[in-house]
Amino acid sequence: MASSSNNVDEEGIEKKEEPTPLEKHVMFFDINKDGVIYPWETYKGFRKIGSGVLLSTVASIFINIGLSGKTRPGKWPSPLFPIEVKNIKFAKHSSDSDIYDTEGRFVPEKFEELFNKHGRTNDNALTGEELDELLKANKQPKDFAGHIAAKSEWKILYLLCKDENGMLPKETIRSVYDGSLFEQMAKEKQSKKHRGKSSS
Repeated sequence: MASSSNNVDEEGIEKKEEPTPLEKHVMFFDINKDGVIYPWETYKGFRKIGSGVLLSTVASIFINIGLSGKTRPGKWPSPLFPIEVKNIKFAKHSSDSDIYDTEGRFVPEKFEELFNKHGRTNDNALTGEELDELLKANKQPKDFAGHIAAKSEWKILYLLCKDENGMLPKETIRSVYDGSLFEQMAKEKQSKKHRGKSSS
């Protein structure tokens, strides 16, 4: 199939499209950068950002089983439960905050709305209680699967990224949506590891 003119430069070379924020969000877990994320890559990704063995194991199983089929439309189910990065927009679940649109693009208005509605204690952070209220407000009737997915995502984020006051900073949440948080967390963990070796 011929490429559209929008994706071809002046020399006739096909240009790669910029990944959407949602794609960037999951690309961290594509360890070998082949566009497909397997459970063992999800596990390694969680370990790189500081998750324990148990959480990383459970998360990798839950995430890959839950998302694999949605990102592989028209294909037979695979026992390896791969997630195709380019199709991650199809895995967007219900009962979420709609900060990503249906194409996986970041919606700034929805992001600000989240804090306008729920950030009562601090304009630039969410408490654990406010997070629970957010999840309750977003829950759609009879949407057990979507609610569990949303709750798991937010609770893991809160567990890993809350500050010393038990608050989840606004900029941390923003960096989840723009895809930069996981790389940042991995670098911080690696830096701490090196500092620990240097001081020993």
